[in-house]
Amino acid sequence: MNKTWLHIVSLCLLLLITSVNGQESPYSNPTFESAYALAYEGKTNTAHNMLYTLINEPATEVETALLWARTLSWRGDYDGARLAFNKILIKNKNNREAWLAAVKNELYAKNYHTALGLSNKGLLHITDDAELQRLQIIAIDGVNGIDYEEKAWYNVESIIKSNPLDPVKNSNTIATKDTVQNPENVHKTPVTEEQLKNTVSVNSSVTFYDKRFDPITTSSISYNRQTPYGVVIPRINNSNRLGKNGIQLDLDLYPKIAKGVYAYLNYGYSESELYPNHKMGGDVYYNHKSGIEFSAGGRFINFATKDVKSITNSLGYYTGNYYFSLRSYITPESDNLTNVSGNLLIRKYLKDAENFMGINVGVGFSPELRQFTSGDQLLAETLLYIESQRLSFEYQFTSKNNVNAYRTNVGVLRQEQSFDPGSYFYSISAGLTYEFNF
Repeated sequence: MNKTWLHIVSLCLLLLITSVNGQESPYSNPTFESAYALAYEGKTNTAHNMLYTLINEPATEVETALLWARTLSWRGDYDGARLAFNKILIKNKNNREAWLAAVKNELYAKNYHTALGLSNKGLLHITDDAELQRLQIIAIDGVNGIDYEEKAWYNVESIIKSNPLDPVKNSNTIATKDTVQNPENVHKTPVTEEQLKNTVSVNSSVTFYDKRFDPITTSSISYNRQTPYGVVIPRINNSNRLGKNGIQLDLDLYPKIAKGVYAYLNYGYSESELYPNHKMGGDVYYNHKSGIEFSAGGRFINFATKDVKSITNSLGYYTGNYYFSLRSYITPESDNLTNVSGNLLIRKYLKDAENFMGINVGVGFSPELRQFTSGDQLLAETLLYIESQRLSFEYQFTSKNNVNAYRTNVGVLRQEQSFDPGSYFYSISAGLTYEFNF
């Protein structure tokens, strides 16, 4: 019996030695070709481990670095993949495969604004590339809130062949040519269809003055409801100034008119001296697929002693991850004088339309400046027609699942005193807004 076990053990050792000598482990001499083959077979983790050795060699080939970046993306490390793709594209701006993979990495991560910016840059170096243009359209749809079925956009019926290393090369759902050739509007508008149709927003802000006036606190709560016909937003505003508290009831409507055309309507009512008795406004917006948006409309504000009527218009432009908007208020007066104010908004979008930072600059005479009092004197009417300059910063970010959004803003104001022409006061304001979507 002992001899039998000895023979069995000897035979196993002989087979093991023969196997080791006859077949070399891929880790003993890793190559790009072996890593590529493993990745093609779907063994991305093994390929990733082999590539880790290769990319740390002194001279790394572009193909090796590109495959390494792709495996990072497929493993869900989108930030790491982004850094790897950036290193490649800095030195190889005409590498088509790197541009395609970098854009797809952002699409995997649903960073549609970043994907759109990358596709735009890629088309500057690789002009008229059909696959880059296809990915650009997908990014545009993502910016607009258009959702694809899972894995539906990875492949498309076209003369462009899918890269054999794409992780979902066997997807059965195919995007149609109409999807590629008919892009929607470039950016998200207030009437863009959302998956979550309801939003509750709570805002609070405080303003401090350098002289004469005590701090002012304001707050609001609103409910945003998206319907097939547009958006309805009822709101309650509250203001506390010099020991007085006032409430205003406000309603915003964004009705859909036609494709690319929608309207804005507003009505507010208050019995408090801290707000106008009535305010009404409206604009019609035309949003072109090129990223340009126009609007025109008007405002009517009814104070206790005077009515104010203004003409409004705006011009907006979306390019890459940036949005520029210039809005003006023109207020004709009975003495043939016309008061004009303007606001310039510059906003940079981050991973999507709900994450951004921006700056707002205003100059002139705005009819929508909130009124306040000095002692027993109501400064609302005169406040509308004095010189002012405004500067504010905003930043909005969302939770991981985009259910919650948080927006902060900080602003400074330089304004002429209505009762002392040529004399100015300064104010600093800060606010926080919390949004919950469901």
